[in-house]
Amino acid sequence: MSSSTATPLPDLRRVVTAHNEQGVSVIQSDTTFPMETTPVPGVKVAGSWITTETPSKDNNLSASEDGTSRTLEGHKLTQPNGTTLRYTDLAPGAITPMHRTPSIDFNILVQGEIILILKDGSETHLKVPGEAVVQKGTLHAWKNPGTTWARMGSVLVDAEPAVVNGESLGLKWELPEGFKLPPKAE
Repeated sequence: MSSSTATPLPDLRRVVTAHNEQGVSVIQSDTTFPMETTPVPGVKVAGSWITTETPSKDNNLSASEDGTSRTLEGHKLTQPNGTTLRYTDLAPGAITPMHRTPSIDFNILVQGEIILILKDGSETHLKVPGEAVVQKGTLHAWKNPGTTWARMGSVLVDAEPAVVNGESLGLKWELPEGFKLPPKAE
């Protein structure tokens, strides 16, 4: 399976609202954007919006300075003190590396089916669009057991790392032997 495999799923659409000078609700932007290839075969991702602080001041940003232009550092999936809206597409049979982020993640199945795999080996199968997983900073991976591409949307909210027996459990990637993330990895 190649990470360059084209996904049959449609490009993503992002509609952003704002206020005009009279305080009336308006559409500020309405755009589509593609998923991006990752180093992981069969896994594509796209960030849709990032906030950099809580509470966010994005309600008062102009169209030229919105959350679509912000990026994450290295191979982090979360924004310190902020939130991230992202999408993940998985090809049939694709699996992500085991990973953990210091965040609370709200993962919602949009299309297809996905299995959540935890470090203890337990698996939870999401089959119906709208099913969700609230991920509380645990080590996990995602797998597509189906025969068609799957998509999930996720909102990642920065959080204090989980602490177990006095040990802080922050960002972690468990990569298969011989697999390396590109140089920007931390």
